[in-house]
Amino acid sequence: MNDGPDAVHRRPDGVDDKTVEALGKLSEALEVVENARGLLYGFHRMTGQADLALGEAVALLRESGHPELADRIDDELVGRNVIDGRWTFQIVEDYDANYWSAFRDLERAAREALVGGRRHLFEAEMKEERRSHGRAHHEARPPEH
Repeated sequence: MNDGPDAVHRRPDGVDDKTVEALGKLSEALEVVENARGLLYGFHRMTGQADLALGEAVALLRESGHPELADRIDDELVGRNVIDGRWTFQIVEDYDANYWSAFRDLERAAREALVGGRRHLFEAEMKEERRSHGRAHHEARPPEH
């Protein structure tokens, strides 16, 4: 059967539509969490870049004859925690350890328990419904080489 999904993207025998839909929704939720994690890492990087630029601004303020202002910014803002007791790397570490990793583990456990670990069954079935069978660029899977 070359005109359908490969074996890892076909539901196992006995798996009902609601189970595939539920796993699809769980996968969708994980994708949102992955995106949020990426934004959190972006926040981490941007905050770090801002702190380094702030240090440069302090040096320039000193060089241009504004030592009092430079000292105040250096003392009050350079290296400051972004939330109580934490720099952004600590926020990222907490998110990864306490939410992201648990989310990934439970999503994987659900797939393993219900469909032998198979991924994207909902999407594979959606592709089968939406693609134009027999048309170029609507193939079920990549060509075999």
